[in-house]
Amino acid sequence: MKYLVILVAMFTTTACSMNDIVELDKPTKQNFDLTDMDSDGVITARERCAGTILGASIDNYGCGKVIDINHSEELNILFANNSDVIEPQYYEEVEKIANLMKKHPNTNVVIEGHCSVRGSYELNLALSQKRAKAVTKLLESSFDIDANRMSAVGYSFDRPIDTSGTPEAEERNRRVIASVAGENTMSDMKWNIYTVDDLEE
Repeated sequence: MKYLVILVAMFTTTACSMNDIVELDKPTKQNFDLTDMDSDGVITARERCAGTILGASIDNYGCGKVIDINHSEELNILFANNSDVIEPQYYEEVEKIANLMKKHPNTNVVIEGHCSVRGSYELNLALSQKRAKAVTKLLESSFDIDANRMSAVGYSFDRPIDTSGTPEAEERNRRVIASVAGENTMSDMKWNIYTVDDLEE
């Protein structure tokens, strides 16, 4: 009886072992390309944007992220009363906007002109438009910004920033604002251990 139990156990073990063995005549075929051709961490089978810049932030399909640019800045330009002339000492203010637009060629700018509360609304509406237009003309003539990327709009004295009525308030209200909007064409880079060093340069 003892030997019979041993034989049955051996037979059962052998049978199970034989059933677990699977012999393959051919190597397993991989249906998907698991390589990462541009080393961005996304396999080729899922890749939609090959050739991503190394180190750029990407989505699940290997495409670089696009960042919208919405930058509004008051230009430090002081206009004389009833004047739309931009004095040369203020050209650097306009150049800052030009440099931003050159860095991001997919952007456009809206230049807003504003006036102080002095004179009629109609006169100031025309004057604020002229001040905004003076900035776009300077961007085009001195800094080579395409006119098709710019627009000018005057607001008369509808949007004062200082309503105290003082001479200083009138000076502050005679201003122009540049609003740059569009897409950032530069790649959004991931943070790494060298990023801080880059920022300090």
